[in-house]
Amino acid sequence: MPPASTPNVLRSLGDSHRTIAVPVGGSWWRRFLAFAGPGYLVAVGYMDPGNWATDIAGGSAFGYTLLSVVLLSNLMAIVLQALSARLGIAGGMDLAQACRARYSRPVTLSLWVLCELAIIACDLAEVLGTAIALKLLFGLPLLWGVILTAFDVFLILALQRFGFRKLEAVIIALLLLIAGCFAFELALARPAWGAVAAGLVPSMGIVTDPAKLYLAIGILGATVMPHNLYLHSSIVQTRDYRAEGTGEAIKLATIDSTVALAFAFFINASILILAAAAFHSAGRTDVADIEQAHQLLSPMLGAGAASVVFAVALLASGQNSTVTGTLAGQIVMEGFLDLRLPVWLRRMVTRLLAVVPAVVVIAMVGDRGATDLLVLSQVVLSLQLPFAVVPLVSFTGNRTIMGQFASPMWLRILAWTIAAVIIGLNVKLLTGML
Repeated sequence: MPPASTPNVLRSLGDSHRTIAVPVGGSWWRRFLAFAGPGYLVAVGYMDPGNWATDIAGGSAFGYTLLSVVLLSNLMAIVLQALSARLGIAGGMDLAQACRARYSRPVTLSLWVLCELAIIACDLAEVLGTAIALKLLFGLPLLWGVILTAFDVFLILALQRFGFRKLEAVIIALLLLIAGCFAFELALARPAWGAVAAGLVPSMGIVTDPAKLYLAIGILGATVMPHNLYLHSSIVQTRDYRAEGTGEAIKLATIDSTVALAFAFFINASILILAAAAFHSAGRTDVADIEQAHQLLSPMLGAGAASVVFAVALLASGQNSTVTGTLAGQIVMEGFLDLRLPVWLRRMVTRLLAVVPAVVVIAMVGDRGATDLLVLSQVVLSLQLPFAVVPLVSFTGNRTIMGQFASPMWLRILAWTIAAVIIGLNVKLLTGML
């Protein structure tokens, strides 16, 4: 239970709060499976269509070099998501609620605006990714595909009627579909596994080369998603862990998110490895477009199904991200403002804020502008990330909020180091852009 000094706050995701029972006693596996699920909803944000754009561009231009960025980003994500789960379980609040409880009104409103911008940037990636997949699979013009995505709010509403556990099951099923698609693609691409292993080792060239740095920060923004920190701290509270004990609940939730993010690393790394093996090794270092990658995969891999499988995985990724984006938007608005809107209205407003710029850009510069917009959206996410990470690290190390479950010293040092790296990379990017 939260410490006695925790301020009175409304339940995060009130309709789903502690609705999933955790078995008392019994085998460890039964208790772990009861906790399994939130990590996979979080993992969705680490493999959304924004990742595709940055990973394809990085693999095509620089081969396996930026694999180290994918790995380091994923390790950072594992630490930060563990802190997010710790805050939700031991602190009894999601990150947005904690900000409202601990910061002044102007600071809270500023953080809310920044978080909303991040959600819009993320939603923009989902809109474009889904629209591109519809075009690749069914020949639907990109502009019409973007407009059509405004109505997927009804898909979310239909899923949520069946309960939170069923929602998690749908998400996991789509994740398995995406993984199967990329396992098939990698079998066809036959990457040089020695070069893949070498790519996992960081190099200074990533920081000193502006082109590599821009894509590296795009990958960081696409991997460590700011809204996921708000999301995770809320959805872990769907488990009724009171009988289990707070310490054990933190441990099981951390294992769940770590396993799920290892799965996300496989997907992200697969996208970059596929681009490096199929395009960079053949001298096509200019492939930075999802549609271009789709067109080239079948002829370059020698299998007609390669492009179709690629598009199916992209569509599944876009729809998965839509679900978690909806939940994150609801949590952020309720937590920061204590404002509760109907889910369909909240989703429609957020989606329209992403659809409008996408429609404008595509109408003005054509389909080519979609990929540039995707990469830019991920850089925007990365720039917003410190404003979520710093409060999270601060709150989870605060004994007033966390009681005896405040982060130990080694974890606080590690978390602040990660925050410093993120801030430093962003400063480097902004300096270069200026």
